[in-house]
Order: sequence, then C-alpha cells, then structure tokens
Amino acid sequence: MKRIEDITLLYEISKALNEHLDLKKSLYRVLEILSSSMNMVRGTVTILDPLRDEISIEVAHGLSRTAMEKGKYKLGEGITGRVIQTGKAVAIPKISAEPLFLDRTASRKSGLEQELSFICVPVKRGNQVIGAISVDKPYNESYSLQEGEKLMSVIATMVARHVINLETIRLEKEHLREENKRLRNELENRYRITDIIGNSNKMREVYQMISQVSKSNATVLVRGESGTGKELVANSIHYNSSRSKGPFVKVNCAALPATLIESELFGHEKGAFTGAIKQKMGKFELANKGTIFLDEIGSIGLDVQVSLLRVLQEKEFERVGGHKTIKTDVRIITATNKNLEEAVEQESFRDDLYYRLNVFPIYMPPLRERKTDILLLADYFLEKYAKENHKDIRRFSTPAIDMLMEYHWPGNVRELENCIERAVLLCEEKVIHGHHLPPTLQTGTESNSLPAFSMDDAVANLEREMIIDALKNTRGNISVASELLKTTVRKFSYKAKSHGVDHRHYR
Repeated sequence: MKRIEDITLLYEISKALNEHLDLKKSLYRVLEILSSSMNMVRGTVTILDPLRDEISIEVAHGLSRTAMEKGKYKLGEGITGRVIQTGKAVAIPKISAEPLFLDRTASRKSGLEQELSFICVPVKRGNQVIGAISVDKPYNESYSLQEGEKLMSVIATMVARHVINLETIRLEKEHLREENKRLRNELENRYRITDIIGNSNKMREVYQMISQVSKSNATVLVRGESGTGKELVANSIHYNSSRSKGPFVKVNCAALPATLIESELFGHEKGAFTGAIKQKMGKFELANKGTIFLDEIGSIGLDVQVSLLRVLQEKEFERVGGHKTIKTDVRIITATNKNLEEAVEQESFRDDLYYRLNVFPIYMPPLRERKTDILLLADYFLEKYAKENHKDIRRFSTPAIDMLMEYHWPGNVRELENCIERAVLLCEEKVIHGHHLPPTLQTGTESNSLPAFSMDDAVANLEREMIIDALKNTRGNISVASELLKTTVRKFSYKAKSHGVDHRHYR
C-alpha cells in the first residue's frame, strides 16, 4: 500500500513539474504536494550561488517572507550547508537533539509540543550540487526516515531534470532569438542599408551596387534627381567600407561661392588672399584616411576641376597660396543631378575629369519610378513625425493612399517627407485623410497649375472619403458609422448610395 502511495506521489510531482515553464511555480506546487502527501509541516528549496558560496531559500512552504530572507547559509554551514557541500543526504529523527541544527529562519521555536524530524537531500546537475530540498515533518517512531530519504532523493532528481530541461529551453530560445536577430540584420543589410528605405526592384539594384563598391576604394559617381537620396548612398558606401572608422567629410559644391570653393577643398596659407588671416586646412586634408563626398559636382568651375583631377590622379595637392605638396589618402564620392555628358560636350566640364569620376556610377531612381516604395516611405515618415510631435496617428485613409500613389512627386523622397510632416502637424485624429495633404496632391498636378476639380467635386470627394473611413472603422455597421459622423442613418445611407459606396464590402 505504501509503495502505491509513493508512486502516486511521484506521478503528481512529475505532472506538477511539467505543468509550468516557470521554475518557481513548479517548485511551489511540488512543496504543496509534499505537504499533503507526507504530512510536511514546512519545506524549502535552497539554491547555491557559486560565485559567493552562499545558500539562500528560493521557494518555501510554511515559512513567512521574513523567515525566507533570514535563511541564508555559507557553504558547509549548518545541515543544509553540509548537504550541499558534501552532496550527501541527511535525515535527522529529532531536530531538538541535533546540535548542528542552526534554525536560521527562527521558524522552529523551543517549547513546541510536537517534535519534528528533518530530511535534507541534494539537488544535483550531473556531479555538481546546485541546491537542496528539505522537509520538516512530525516525529513518528514508526516512520522510516531511510525510506523518506530515498523518496526525497528521487524527487530531487526529478527537480534537477526539470531545471536542466528549463535551462535547455532557455538556451534554445536565446539561440533562436540571436538567430532571428542575425537574419533580420542580414535582411536589413541587404535591402535597407543604413537609412535608405525601399524594397522595389530598382532599389534592390542600388543596394547590390552599394554592397559591391563599398568593399573597394573606387571613385563613385551617384546620379539622380534632387531629393532622391544621393547623400544617403554616400553615407552607406562610407560606413560599410574599410574606411568607416576614418573621417567622412561632406561638401556641397553648389553652396560655395566660386571664389572660395578651392580654398574650402584644398585649404589656404596665411595671406594667400584678402581675409586669409591664418593658415586653414582644406576638406581633403581633413578627410585623410577617410572619405570625401562632393555633392553637386557639376557646379565647380574649370580652374578647380584641374586641381581636383590632380588629386584623383596623383593623390596630392597644394594649399591656395602655398608651395608645399601635401599627400592625401582619400576616397572620393561625388553626386550630381546635372547631365555631365552634355556639360562635357559644351566644354563646361572637363572630359578627363568626367572619366575619372565616372568609374562606378550609381543611379538613384526618382520616386515616380519606384511606386511600390511610396507607402513604405510614407509609413516610415508617419511614424517618425508622429513620435516627434507626440501624436497617436496610426494610418492613412484609403483616399489619402490613392492620392499619394497617383501623384508624380517631382521633389522625390524629400517632397514626400515634407508632405507627411505637414500632414502630421495638421492631423488631430488617428488617421491622415486627404484634406490633410497639400493641395498639389489633391489635384494631382503641380502647385502653379489650375485646380482639376470644382468645389462641388472636392466636397463630394471628401464626403466619400469620410463615409468609407467610417465604414472601415465600424466594419460596415451603418448605425454606428452614422453616429461617428454625427448624422442620421437615413442621410448616411443616402450619401453612401449617391457616392457608390456599399457598406457590405466593409463587413
């Protein structure tokens, strides 16, 4: 009969251990079962901290939180400390007769009417002792402590196996988390290099070219319309290259006066010209061992082109007004939105410089040629500016999306970003509607052209947009949708029908 009870007890404990992935919950359940099955007065599971050689109570039954906090032992200290140090179980018939018993928790007061027995067994992971399980039970002369010790040892082995399984699960989860992170980083590096956003075929070609040229020191010419993100390409090339730890110097050639651009690029000596009160290092000197990005390269004059050609060919230059030749190790990335071939034909741009710069051209497509990226970019800018302005704006309405997709975007990504920032500032709802977008998008034409719609058409479009959005939010429920728009069901149904909107499509 006793054997059947023990098997039932072990079955219940096995079930409790497999019920939770939370170790503490499992151990508390084990102690509850021992309390009811073994007539246990109190029980503890202690854990060894190997770094400090300190033993503390992890879970307990029949002990207060204060008592648990008091229950700390050094390795080898007291009965529990010895069990964990030696790895051997201990069974004490009468606690009151054992001088080594510390009662650190102060839970066993002297003068108790009932004598207690104590069993403590080690919990082992392989040959390593990681903790112990102990129980207090009323002293019973007929109870075999040896049998109780064996039963507790089996339970300790089951607990240890559970700990090992949980550790394995934790390590596997950590491995999967790291693998997931690695794969995500790999995808980001492949399809979204640094701050460039887009997954259209044309953009994937750009990513591939950036990836190829970054590994070399080749001169790169980035071409494309204004606002397409040419500077972001230069950033990506530099920060993904072997020069990423070196300086990255940017120069907008179109923003510098023709009389100062040579001084900015190559520096000048004191007294080289009026206002040159001290020696100044140029951008090429500052960019040594790194990368220099020359934006709007088509704007520089012929005299500066000669000096730039020399830097490309000989890796050397002189400061304005100086005679000392300065060596430099700089990678050059240039960008332009001009037709350099036409400039070469017109002799406003040197052909030999053009060929030196055009070693590895990268073409940034305009936004109108990568329509599939518009919503991706719009969502990114929406999240960015909603966060900046502390607004809870979650999405674009369907008509607003249609307007974004139909517009020709002459200002490219820069214009789209400005457009979304403006919409976020105007919007006081959770959805950006068509009326939050600039007038140029609402007409689909450029700002200096006449409106394509009459006032009645504009009002009708706004009504239709509001009806569709209300039906989307209410899953086609006309009654609730009409309440949202503060109108009657009859008026709502009439307007929906006149605009060709069927509420059943939104259920």
